[in-house]
Amino acid sequence: MQIRYGTMSGLCALLLAVQVGSAGAQDAAPQTLSTNVHVFDRVNEARIENANVLIEGNLIQTISTDPIETDGATVIDGGGRTLMPGLIDTHTHLSIVTAPLAAILSSDPSYITVRSVRDAEEMLMRGVTTVRDMGGNIFGLKRAIDENVVPGPRVYPAGRFITQTSGHFDFRRPNDTNRTFSGIQPKLDRLEYAFMVDGVPQLLSATRENLRLGASQIKIAAGGGYASPADPLLSNQYTFEEMKAVADAASDFGTYVTAHVYHPEAVNRAIDAGIKDVGHGQLLDRATLERMAAEGVHLSTQPFTVCSEPQLDAFSNAKLAEVCAGTARVYQMSKEIPDLVVTWGTDLFNVSADDAAGQVKQLERLLEWFEPVEILKQATGNATSLFAMSGDMNPYPEGPIGRIEAGAYADMLLVDGNPLEDLGAVTDSDNIRIIMKDGVIYKDTL
Repeated sequence: MQIRYGTMSGLCALLLAVQVGSAGAQDAAPQTLSTNVHVFDRVNEARIENANVLIEGNLIQTISTDPIETDGATVIDGGGRTLMPGLIDTHTHLSIVTAPLAAILSSDPSYITVRSVRDAEEMLMRGVTTVRDMGGNIFGLKRAIDENVVPGPRVYPAGRFITQTSGHFDFRRPNDTNRTFSGIQPKLDRLEYAFMVDGVPQLLSATRENLRLGASQIKIAAGGGYASPADPLLSNQYTFEEMKAVADAASDFGTYVTAHVYHPEAVNRAIDAGIKDVGHGQLLDRATLERMAAEGVHLSTQPFTVCSEPQLDAFSNAKLAEVCAGTARVYQMSKEIPDLVVTWGTDLFNVSADDAAGQVKQLERLLEWFEPVEILKQATGNATSLFAMSGDMNPYPEGPIGRIEAGAYADMLLVDGNPLEDLGAVTDSDNIRIIMKDGVIYKDTL
């Protein structure tokens, strides 16, 4: 069994990586056996009582209510606790979680990188073992996590934001003229956070550049945003032809496009163009949600229930209030459409350290509309099909993520209590006794 704690020094982590690599070259994959656990596998509504789970290397091999015979496995006695999949946040921005936009624009990039490394480790230590990064300068951090240089969750990266002129994530100052007229590349483009591009040829180049760097999905802005300074919330962004070019280019690489978008007109245009995931959707109507369910388009939304943010100006807060008012409506409708796949996200960006620490606590906001088991499905196995849409660009192709089943990645939490009855078993980090990602234990307070 490998154990890598979040507080480990860089030297110790390096030595452990060398030891594990040397042992792996000579021996079979290590086995870990969890006994005396009640398993929430995400597939069943109830826990599998009094079960045992065998892990070999980084994959789950067996789940059984009968004893599992092994030779030389490390045994963890779960003591009647609940074993469940690690949490999945399908809308993060790891490169800008706690870094203010002003700091990104004015600081040495290495300063932002250091903050991102810290934010990634803290996210993992809250029990979030996989994230879908929905825009930013992320590829270097993902590589460092995958190579065990630094601790953090698995990352499904979108790469740079793709936005039109005057669209969401066009954060230029009013006197920064478009590069077409000035020849000056926007600062966020130079820092590799965004592609501000217009027209099919530019969009194809931006999409293919993100794919070249390893994007597992492509993210575009198809409608207005509450935090962006120039666009109306209900604006439609990118034409059908532009979005279709992006969707076709992604499909050519075996993956899909997700869209930042809130309202029905823009969402339906995006679906017409071939986009397979809606990244917000708080202002949608029932007809559009039913179309999404029928056509296999995912809803990756967030519980936006805080209707004003101090870092935003009056224009942006007015847009946020409208999105916030729509949150209850879209969750209630989505609950009534059984075939609609809904995943949980937080869209944490440019927030305080305290707000970031409340990431998992946001699951409790959903209790107004859903039972704990429904919430846990949104935050675990509902994302399995979303990740599968990455196809040839899936960075973790060995097994499914978000479920406890044979062949799945060993990304698991051992928690005190029954989270299907009390969500606090997960949202209170003290109740999370073991955090395992990829068969490696990062937290163990048993």
